[in-house]
Amino acid sequence: MRLLVIIPAFNEASAISKVIGDIPPGLASEVIVVNNASTDATEKNASEAGATVLHESRRGYGYACLRGLAYASSRNPDIIVFLDGDYSDHPNEMSALIAPIQSETHDFVIGSRTRGMSEQGALLPQARWGNRLACFLMRWLWGVRYTDLGPFRAIRYTSLMKLDMRDATFGWTIEMQIKAHLGGLRITEIPASYRKRVGVSKITGTATGTVKASVKILGTIFRFALITRHLRKKLNHRQ
Repeated sequence: MRLLVIIPAFNEASAISKVIGDIPPGLASEVIVVNNASTDATEKNASEAGATVLHESRRGYGYACLRGLAYASSRNPDIIVFLDGDYSDHPNEMSALIAPIQSETHDFVIGSRTRGMSEQGALLPQARWGNRLACFLMRWLWGVRYTDLGPFRAIRYTSLMKLDMRDATFGWTIEMQIKAHLGGLRITEIPASYRKRVGVSKITGTATGTVKASVKILGTIFRFALITRHLRKKLNHRQ
């Protein structure tokens, strides 16, 4: 299967080479780093580490992911893996992440940090609380059992295209999880290791970032709750 890795990156010069270097050799057909308006050496270091570097000037995690997907459309991949550029995820666990898709048993796999081994202090209290609340609300509203909104995830490319992803910022991961459930994708989680990121988080590392992310994630949940019936019909029509 042809595997593309998409890594959104904003000022991750100190970490990006490590992230790319830890991807199992020969596993990915191409590693794509989307430089999301960085002001440091992220682009230079990613290129030197062997990645294809794309540019997205509009600041936002979702914008960077959408830019990567626009490029992926010309590569005809079978699987897309999303991975953070801060070295908090363990890229060497990518083989286990994609295994359920390779075996044709699942379409979407989330690397769950809450089910895996996390370094003490890696997942900040506000992130743990936010994860629990979001997962509880998704279970309450739709009956789907998630344990994490982890960014380390793999999805069958054709399935991802049917989700019609649109969020440009912090709601990207939860939009994917809600739509994957409503669209009938075969979903599973695997335990994923997690460590302290290199540098300070731009989201949970600041009060402003935490508030913005929380508002966006909760707003995304309640927005989809209001349009569930329409969205389910739309997504199932795309299958």
